[in-house]
Amino acid sequence: MYKLLLLEDDISLIDGLQYALKKNGFQLDVVRTIREAKVLLSVPNDYDLLLLDVTLPDGTGFEICEQVRRKGNPIPIIYLTAADEETSVIRGLDIGGDDYITKPFRLGELCSRIRALLRRSGRKKEIGDSLLVSGKVSVDLLQSKVFLSGSPLELTSAEYRLLCLLVRNSGRILTRSSILDLLWDGNGSFVDDNTLSVYVRRLREKLENDPSHPEHLLTVRGFGYQWKE
Repeated sequence: MYKLLLLEDDISLIDGLQYALKKNGFQLDVVRTIREAKVLLSVPNDYDLLLLDVTLPDGTGFEICEQVRRKGNPIPIIYLTAADEETSVIRGLDIGGDDYITKPFRLGELCSRIRALLRRSGRKKEIGDSLLVSGKVSVDLLQSKVFLSGSPLELTSAEYRLLCLLVRNSGRILTRSSILDLLWDGNGSFVDDNTLSVYVRRLREKLENDPSHPEHLLTVRGFGYQWKE
């Protein structure tokens, strides 16, 4: 599991981030002042990414970025900025920050940016080693269990394999023939096209708010299916 450090003094935002990041498979530590962050980061730690508010009561998140970069630590850093701080954040990027997101932001967008930055940084502690997470859906690969908004979801073995395949390839269009080949380790002769349609329909009924108008398990006409986070 990726371990993140959040430097933020807004209690309401902290609460929202703790809930959203935990739900998306991240472990989160929180500090509320520059002093606390400096003390915590002055000793060896195993953080994979830093989320730094720019303006705090005792300084700016830029100070923490400078401290980390002086030590040669390449850890990914995302700034959390107010709208009127977007110009000053250029300085933050120049001193070694990797990305920034402007408040108020959607928690889903932040999680997507975190995952993208972790991939680009080459960090190999993949969440997918034991946990697949996409929005409200999480898959415990060790126990072969699926959760929707934290509640267990009952799936058949075929539905489970199909969901894992789709989530692992989130954003990619998978043809029907490739799905059959990948799921059943052959040429798909054990399961016909109509059966795959049944599995897709059942998954939508269990995962989508409105199965008739899916938001996540999409049909791409003439090609196949796509999972959209």
